[in-house]
Amino acid sequence: MKKIVIAGAGGFIGGHLVKDMISKGHKVRAVDIKPLNEWYQIQNEADNLVLDLRLRENCYRAVNGYNEVFNLAADMGGMGFIEKNKAACMISVLINTHLLIASRDCGIDRFFYASSACVYNGEKQTDPDNPGLKESDAYPALAEDGYGWEKLFSERMCRHFMEDFGLTARIARFHNVYGPCGTWDGGREKAPAAICRKVIESGITGNKEIMIWGDGLQTRSFMFIGDCIKGINDIMYSNINEPINLGSSEMVSINQLVDIVEDIAGYKLDRKYDLSAPKGVRGRNSDNTLIRKYLGWEPSIPLRTGMKKTYDWIREQMLAGSSDRKSSDRFNR
Repeated sequence: MKKIVIAGAGGFIGGHLVKDMISKGHKVRAVDIKPLNEWYQIQNEADNLVLDLRLRENCYRAVNGYNEVFNLAADMGGMGFIEKNKAACMISVLINTHLLIASRDCGIDRFFYASSACVYNGEKQTDPDNPGLKESDAYPALAEDGYGWEKLFSERMCRHFMEDFGLTARIARFHNVYGPCGTWDGGREKAPAAICRKVIESGITGNKEIMIWGDGLQTRSFMFIGDCIKGINDIMYSNINEPINLGSSEMVSINQLVDIVEDIAGYKLDRKYDLSAPKGVRGRNSDNTLIRKYLGWEPSIPLRTGMKKTYDWIREQMLAGSSDRKSSDRFNR
């Protein structure tokens, strides 16, 4: 049995990770800034703490007496959020910095940092037919302004804590993660959840139109949450010292993603395009050569299968009349 701290436990990925670790018999301390009633998932078996981890003293309180730390805490969301809240995204640097200091001082054995594909050089993401971003493509540095720079800086902090203090740190660069039990409205949702919500709304209201941000030709890859959790575990307990991609190489355009959701719903919509909306880079995909070499890891859930699970869960929430209040709160991953 391991004694594990999961920061960002009230958010999307963190909530799934807490559930996974408890199912394996580990002792888990789950930490998030949000009030407990606003966490996406609550596991009663965990030691659930509401703490602002931007404050160093709270990081000591969180990690003291435990063996491992998974840092998934960040103030972030989809492009609609990170393009308009760059300072808020940058302030998350305090979380990782203080968690690293507390982990060093409290004798933490292993430290996992959730980085992002937003660290990659923007000039290498101008083509919708992006062949895939290799780990080396983060340099020369030209990260996503705000959020991406915070992630890249925090990666370097992890590296130097390994070099200077011997802390074992593992870094995964997440490409888009989606699935049930996450943000689906309120401004922080990402494309898979947003498109599911819009298609479901059209079925409920009878308005057969959908608004798409950009021209719909921009491309991304999307990883289902179950594959993400397995990847986190594989990377954490590996010998991989450098940052590594964790994502799907199944790249689609936003228009193709809408096609998939329309097929799941069983009806077509008239598409309108908002060319002034935040749309991010033109093309982003994960090159999984390195993670296949080291771990033999590749996502097992096809995009349509995962989107069906996500669509069904969001539809259930909407028909039940719930609103995603959590998506407007801080530190929701």
